[in-house]
Formats: sequence, C-alpha cells, structure tokens
Amino acid sequence: MLEKATWRTEWKHGVIVTGIGVLLLAMGSCAGGAQKPAPTVTPDQVRSNADKGFEKLKQEEKNRAVDSGVGPY
Repeated sequence: MLEKATWRTEWKHGVIVTGIGVLLLAMGSCAGGAQKPAPTVTPDQVRSNADKGFEKLKQEEKNRAVDSGVGPY
C-alpha cells in the first residue's frame, strides 16, 4: 500500500515538474523573438495630428457652448 502512495506522489511531482518546464520554455521562446522597429513619425505628421486634435477640441467647445446656451470664452 505504501509503495502505491509513493509511486503516485512521484508521478504527480513528475507531472508538475514537466508542466513547469514546458511553461518556462514557452515563456522563453516568446521573449526571445525579434523585436519590431518602432514606426517613425515625421515632424509634419506630428504637426498634422496636433492640428486635427486642436480643431476637434474647438468644435467640441463650440458644441458644448451651443448646447448649454452660454457663449464661448
């Protein structure tokens, strides 16, 4: 009876160790991948995006002023 309990315990430990090993290999393979270069943004693109954002902000401010019945600042 004691031999069966020992065999089951050893088998469970083996499964656990194998699972941990597979997990570590999977994590290592994901971390070891080649990194992609970051996209480069030109100053003109930054300026254009900022202008669009500012125009959107001004439009939202106008809409808010119209909805509340209060004039713009």
